[in-house]
Order: sequence, then C-alpha cells, then structure tokens
Amino acid sequence: MVSPATASAIKQVLEKIEIDGLLALEGIRKEFPGVLALDNVQLRVRPGSVHALMGENGAGKSTLMKIIAGIYQPDAGEIRLRGEPVTLKSPLDALEQGIAMIHQELQLMNWMTIAENIWIRREPRNRFGLIDHGKMAEMTRELFSRLNLSLDPGTQVSELTVAQKQMVEIARAVSYESRILIMDEPTSALTEREVEHLFAIIRDLRARGIGIIYITHKMNELFEIADEFTVFRDGKYIGTHASKDVTRDDIIRMMVGREITNMFPKIDCPIGDVILEVNKLTIPGVFHDISFSLRRGEILGLAGLVGSKRSNVAEALFGVNPAASGQILIDNKAVTISSPNEAMAHGMAFLTEDRKETGCFLALDCLENIQSALITRSHVKAGFVDQKTLTRLAADMAAKLRVKTPNLHEIVENLSGGNQQKLLIARWLLTKPRILILDEPTRGIDVGAKSEIHRLITGLAAEGVAVLMISSELPEVLGMSDRIMVMHEGRVSGFLDRADADQVKIMDLAAR
Repeated sequence: MVSPATASAIKQVLEKIEIDGLLALEGIRKEFPGVLALDNVQLRVRPGSVHALMGENGAGKSTLMKIIAGIYQPDAGEIRLRGEPVTLKSPLDALEQGIAMIHQELQLMNWMTIAENIWIRREPRNRFGLIDHGKMAEMTRELFSRLNLSLDPGTQVSELTVAQKQMVEIARAVSYESRILIMDEPTSALTEREVEHLFAIIRDLRARGIGIIYITHKMNELFEIADEFTVFRDGKYIGTHASKDVTRDDIIRMMVGREITNMFPKIDCPIGDVILEVNKLTIPGVFHDISFSLRRGEILGLAGLVGSKRSNVAEALFGVNPAASGQILIDNKAVTISSPNEAMAHGMAFLTEDRKETGCFLALDCLENIQSALITRSHVKAGFVDQKTLTRLAADMAAKLRVKTPNLHEIVENLSGGNQQKLLIARWLLTKPRILILDEPTRGIDVGAKSEIHRLITGLAAEGVAVLMISSELPEVLGMSDRIMVMHEGRVSGFLDRADADQVKIMDLAAR
C-alpha cells in the first residue's frame, strides 16, 4: 500500500507533467560576446503535438533549439523534462534524455552507408565483438517499415537525394526512441511531394505521442502541420497560441511588431544611371530567372527568409559560383564574370555573409587583411610589393573607419566582431568599387558599430557607389534601402519602393 507521503509526491509529479507537458523552459537567457541572443524566454511542448517556433532571422529560435539539444548551455533559466529539472550538458546527454535534433544543415557522413549513419556508436556486435552488419541492416529495415520508407540500408549516403537524407536523419532520431524531436527548417530543400511524405511521417510520430518542435518560415506549413506555435522576436518571447485561433496576418504582426522610427536614418542621395543590370540569372536547383537593375547612388535592399538563396545570387554576381545562364550588364555592356578577379576588374566588391569563414584571415594581422585585395600590378614595382604605399593606405582607411586595434599588426582573431567587420569593409573600400555587394553587413555586431557601418554605407551611396545590401534584419532593410527586392525559394517574389514598403509587405512576399 502506498504511503500518504508517496502518494502526495506522485501527485505533485503528475501535476508538474500536466502543467509542463513533455518539455518546459522558463526564464532562459543566453548571451554571446556583444549579443544577447535570448532574454528570459519560455517554451512548453505537449506530448503528441507539433509546436511551431516562429520568428524572423536572428529572433533566437536556433539558439534555443541548440540549448534544448545540449549544444549550448543557458546562462540562466530552467529546463524541465516531464516536470523534473534537468541539465543538458552535451548533445549525447540530450539524446540519452530522449531529445533529438534534425539540423537544417544535415549531419550525415556521406562516405558511410545509411545503416552505419543511423546506428553509429550503437552498432550491434557478434560474439567476436565485431560489427554485425546483417543485424544492423535488419534493424534499419524494421525502422524504415515503421516510417514507411523504402531505402536500401546498404546504400552510401552520398548517393541519396537531399529529401532522402532528410528522411534518414529523421529515422536516426526516431531510432533513439526520442520523445522530443526538433526539426529546423526540414522542408527548405524538398519538393511538394517530398513535403507531403514528410508531413505524413510527422503525423504518425505525433500519433505515437512524440512532441515535435518545428522551426519554419513558411506560413502555409504552420497551418497544415502545427497544433500550436510560439513567436520569438529579438531574442524575446512574444506569445503562444493555438494555430486554429489565429490568421497569417496575426502571426506576421507578432513577428515584426517592433517600432523602427529613426532606428536606421537614411540620407536621401541622388540616384544616377543604371550601372548593373541582371537578366534571368540562373543556377539550376539553386535560383532561377533573377532579374533586377541597380543604379549609381542607390541602395537596393535584398530581403528573404532562410532558403531564399539571396547569398547564392550575390556569389554568382561576384564570380564565386558563376551562374549557368542569364546575362550581366555593367554600363550597358554584357560582361562575363567567372571569377572574383573578373568581378573586381569590373569595379565590384563583395562583403561575404560569414566574416569568420569566408571573410577575415583570422590568423593574419590587420594590415595583411586590409591589403589582401590590393596586391595588384599597380602596387608592385620591379616584382616587389610596394609595402610602404600599401601600409599607408591601410592605416588611413583603418583610421577613417575607426577600427579599434592596438596597431595594424594585431592578429584579427583578437578583435571584436564589429572591428573585424569594419576591417573587411576597409579592405574593399581601398579597391574603390563602383558596385558594392554587402551580405549581412551588420550581423553579430553591437549597436554602436552598426550605426557607424550604416553611416558609412549611406556615405558611399552619396559618392555614387551602387550598393546591393542583403540583410535578414527587416528594420535594416527598411531603414537603409531606396528599393527592396524580395526573394522566396530562389525566385524574385517582388519589389517594393521605399515609400511603400513595410515589414508586413516584405514578410508577405518572403513567405509566399
């Protein structure tokens, strides 16, 4: 017979589970250098439900998911599983607690088979301690039967389509008998038919009592698959509602509901003639029929959600990954740009999205980083680099941009994100570009540095530089752009003039 004390304890646990559901997060805070990614946010996931997490790029969704998956640890707040507080110290710890995450960037190992990917570190062994490949294949087929998947366990992952890899990721997560499954933009690279199959699997998992956290920017998916949703904005919790109780416009207003008056002041500059014209630029399977024009002194904002392929268009323009078809005209003359060197020869400069991966040479010093785009014939004499001139130019530009560094020989890795970004801009400004492509120019930097970069961009436009600015921050796009081009899944979905644009109109075009 259960004692009164035990019965009371059991009752308290059941009450916690009833209130919390499978998973509850309260007061979660996460800060990175110069960035408050999450500020006192909350989330509750019920068993047998699909809970969509919505918000603009940079709202904090992925950061929270990485905390739940044990990749990050929160600076403050509490995580409860089935009503009990837990500490998730690593992804393996989260898996052992029944939490699995399917990342937007798939985590499979291409040189291994499907079965090897699914059961890695858990392979069945024979009596000699060797991997039992037959048993592993049998276990995989049983798992696929539950998920209605028809894939050969022995197929090498490199031979699979993106959709098939996505299904293998889901199967691997299910193989851990996970009770909570996180899906980050799972349909970003899927066809309509593949999405239908994925949704069928999700509904089956939901019917089995699994709680699914579903991150998406696609409104139609929310209403088709999600039971409820939570909105984050600027790292803060905005609200949670049942999907049946709201409209698309309600969600967009929750996502973009901040005031932007004077946040990004824009100086009106004279707009000159067309300097860049793009006609039907295409890379099959990536983006299609991209057409637009850019004028001297104009800032053309390029907006779009995850999967819109904005950065791919920028890379094609600069010759990093040249387009397969279409036409690029500069000063009304058709040009071929098959490499960054050719783009630079036409007066183009490109600030890439990720300053650490594709921008800065982190192990080199400031001087070497700034001058790297300038070592051309004009700065080489008798086969030797004119270092004196390059050093003077680099020092002058660093001072103009107020790059905070002890000296130009400081290793770039030691600088703050804002100063790294200004260093990259200094590099490209020394090339005296006529066309400047900026991909996320203020991502991950503090407000003060953002303000300086915004003033710089406007100043360049006033001098006649044509600027194509990609940004995930809608206030930045609205505050800095003369016109806005919006992309959705590799296509241009519309243009908005500065006077007519607002956040709801941009989101409407971006989420089509």
